[in-house]
Parts: sequence; structure tokens; C-alpha cells
Amino acid sequence: MKARTKAVPLACHLVFTILAIIIILPLLWMIITGFKSNRDLFLSPFSIPKKWMFSNYIDAWQSGIGVYLKNSIIVTIAATAVSTFISCLAAYPLSRLNFKAKRVTVYFIMGGLMLAPQSSVISLYKMMRLTDLYNTTTGLVLIDAAFRIPFATFLLMTFYKSISYSLDESAFIDGASTWEIFMKIIMPLSKPIIASCAIVSFRAVWNELLFANVLLESDTKKTVPVGLINLQGMTTTNWTVVVAGMVISSLPLVIFFLVMEKQFVRGLTAGSVKG
Repeated sequence: MKARTKAVPLACHLVFTILAIIIILPLLWMIITGFKSNRDLFLSPFSIPKKWMFSNYIDAWQSGIGVYLKNSIIVTIAATAVSTFISCLAAYPLSRLNFKAKRVTVYFIMGGLMLAPQSSVISLYKMMRLTDLYNTTTGLVLIDAAFRIPFATFLLMTFYKSISYSLDESAFIDGASTWEIFMKIIMPLSKPIIASCAIVSFRAVWNELLFANVLLESDTKKTVPVGLINLQGMTTTNWTVVVAGMVISSLPLVIFFLVMEKQFVRGLTAGSVKG
């Protein structure tokens, strides 16, 4: 029995080790490829570079990745902050208060989960033109934030329902308003799930290509996904420089996840225990 008990954790560790290797190897290959020449990439794609081309990363940065990176950071942080805050404001009354049209409002917001971004490109393009938000960072932030709100609201509603309602009742008895309960009780208890929503939104906005490509015309305003496409030439492409650009553009996302990792892991299990 003891041997069987020990075998289960060992098997789990083995499985997770294999999964980690499967995930890490492509990332390691991408980093190493960024130091190769085009010749080495095509003749020996899985070997160590014969000559380490540090200039690939310099060329990628000078080709505009630095500008695209700055634009992506601004758009992603702004869209993530707006969508997460609005989702918190929407999820609280929908999960813990009773009012007319509550069910209709929930269905309306959750309906956003079924809306494919591709189906709204033409209408949003015309809307941005009419409101003078076309080719502006503000317009892209608003659209990216809007598409992140339904999922974040759903996650937050699920968590808010798991918080004991006795906290609200005690606070009401002590004379606290609804806003004070939300800011001083609910929000501090919701840090893990808010971090999870922020990470999911951050990743989605950072990798968003469709709207950034359609709604941004100026090269000085384009984001990293569009910039990586621009690194590909019309006739010839220095693929190792493109890979170097991919490595540079992925660093902020990796850093953000490492900073928020603890809260994200806590958020994955948030709400699993009632009360």
C-alpha cells in the first residue's frame, strides 16, 4: 500500500516534467534560433549556432520592434485596466444585489462571449470612422477592452457568489454603503481572481492582431503582432531577425506572468470552497 502511495506522486511528477519539457523546448529553440544566420536556420534548424549572431536582436529592435513594443505596452495595460475595472463594477451587482432586469443584463453581457470578433470588423471600422477614433490608440483600447469584459465579468461573478453574504449584512448594519462594501470588503478579498482576469486579458490583448491591423494605419501606432508581420519582406525575409523580434516581443508577457504568478495560481482555485 505504501509503495502504491509513493508511486502516484512519482507518476504525477513524471507527467508534469514531460509536459514542462514539451512547453520549454520550443521556447528554447526560438531563443537559440534568434542567434543564427538564415543559412544555419535552414541547413541545421535544431543545432547550436556556429556563430552567435547577436546583431539579429539589434536589427529587430532597429527595424521598429522597439516602437511596436511601446505601443503594445500602452494599449495592453490600458485595455486590461479598463476591462478589469468595469468587469468588477458589473459583476458585483449582478452577483450580490437584486434589481429589476438583472437576468436580462446578465444574458446581455454573457452574449458577448458568443460574438466572434471577426463578425464585427466592418461595423466597428465604420463606427471608428464616424467617431474620429480610427487610427487612434484610444479607439483600439476601447475595442480590446470591450471584448475582454464578458469573460472577466463571468469569472468575477462566480467568485463574488462564493463570498459569504453575512459580510455584506454586517457591514450594512454598521452603516456602510454599497460602494464602501464593494471597495473595502469585496475588492480586497477578490485580489486573486482579479489578477487571473488581468493575466487572461493581458495575454489576449497583447496577441490581438485583427483590430490592430484593420484600425491602425500609421506605422508609429501599430502594435507588436502587426510589427512582426511588417518584418517580413516582400521578396526576401531574414527569418532569424523575425524570430529575434518574437523573442523580444514575448518578454513583457513572460515578465507580467512571473510577477502575477502567485495571485494567478490562487485565482485558479478561488471560489472552489463555498463561504
